[in-house]
Amino acid sequence: MKMSRRDAMALAAAAANAQTGMPELCRMTASDLSKKLRARTVSAREVLDAHLRQIERVNPKVNAIITLVADAARNRARQADEAAAKGRFLGPLHGLPIAHKDLQDTKGIRTTYGSPIFKDYVPTQNTLTIERIYQAGAVPIGKTNVPEFGAGSQTFNPVFGATRNPYDLTKTCGGSSGGAAVALACGMVPIADGSDTGGSLRNPASFCGVVGFRSSPGRVARYPTANAWSTISVTGPMARTVADTALFFSAIAGPDPRVPLSIHEPGTRFLAPLDRSFKGVRIAWAPDFAGIPFDRRIRDVFQSRRKNFESLGAIVEDASPDMTGADESFKVLRALSFYQQHAPKLQKYPGQIKATVIEEIERGAKLTSREIMEAEELRSKLFARFGEFLSKYEYLVLPVTQVPPFDINHPYITEIEGRKMGSYIEWMRSCCYITATTHPAISVPGGLTSDGLPVGIQIVGRHHADFEVLQLAFAFEQTMPQLWPSIAGANGA
Repeated sequence: MKMSRRDAMALAAAAANAQTGMPELCRMTASDLSKKLRARTVSAREVLDAHLRQIERVNPKVNAIITLVADAARNRARQADEAAAKGRFLGPLHGLPIAHKDLQDTKGIRTTYGSPIFKDYVPTQNTLTIERIYQAGAVPIGKTNVPEFGAGSQTFNPVFGATRNPYDLTKTCGGSSGGAAVALACGMVPIADGSDTGGSLRNPASFCGVVGFRSSPGRVARYPTANAWSTISVTGPMARTVADTALFFSAIAGPDPRVPLSIHEPGTRFLAPLDRSFKGVRIAWAPDFAGIPFDRRIRDVFQSRRKNFESLGAIVEDASPDMTGADESFKVLRALSFYQQHAPKLQKYPGQIKATVIEEIERGAKLTSREIMEAEELRSKLFARFGEFLSKYEYLVLPVTQVPPFDINHPYITEIEGRKMGSYIEWMRSCCYITATTHPAISVPGGLTSDGLPVGIQIVGRHHADFEVLQLAFAFEQTMPQLWPSIAGANGA
């Protein structure tokens, strides 16, 4: 972890006061911290210092936060406290520490995209999401690790190395928002931003026992972007609880006049209470989703959670939508997206980009107008069928991932239950296929496998029903215990 001498001294000072276990403030939810900050029973500087101590204690073991800006964070926390002393609060995220995914441009903070090409790059502007986070009063502490250019659901790159799963340091944390998920799971931050194309919010949330929300495209306006009309990628929130996810989401959701897909509802909508009765609500339960293979350990945990949804009074029935065309359309649109974003880099920096990224760029370059047209036709039909399916059921519930966290030395999964995977992304079809539908989906902790690895439950809602997805996720969460990896020291370990 590269940092200035001054930041290193700040961390050393924090470490001098560190206790054996996690500081109490790091165990709190973002919602509870926010209440304490607003009641002025704790200061933003105290909250920040506690999280810096936790970073010093745990981050060297997991490598989640790869650029730290402790000095700047202390200045920001001081400003928050000075405003609070005058009875003024900076926004819904006032005083909350946050780490940004290293794919988000952050003005004045190194942003590498996990690539050696950009290992010393410092942007001169923020993305719209980062601007909204700052305007909401959060305290940025640095950047979280990603796979190179966000390609793949395994977080490693040649600049910073791999990020380790806090439940088992020999396993991957998933990706591409892997550093964010680990930082949350270990109590190093209470909220973290991420992004999702084929599962990059949902997969690491599942692998690390936290919450990741892929909202409807346009719910969080993305700017700047190479293709403002694309629905394949979204920016979104991660946290340890659904309520914290909704709190964070309220600050970044909302339209922007430069973004054509903007959903014209304010983010404040997501500050409403999440409580709701689910008596009689119909839920499609899909352990055999789309006929794709699932590891038996995933199946066992998933099936054991059915009773939790039934305990809410919901009507849970085995049912799975027809996902014909999801695979073909997703792969074409993903390749097209990579070509749009990264083709100039491949020409300028030959031999400096990892193979899987090159494969996507080259595939995108070879796409014909007919292939793109057919992909859009397939996706149009898929959307219509999926919408019809969800007119009978309000929700679809399925596993987030097809496998539990795997060996950190394996770039990706090549076989599931005897079935070969055709590419580096194919083992994530339980997420990719949902991406193709454009419907909102969330990963919520669903328990542990018999060998102690987290498994996420994926809740998918109707078109633009983002708030309703949060409501069912919140209700399900109330039936589950809080997960903490032992490395975090939440119990004083």
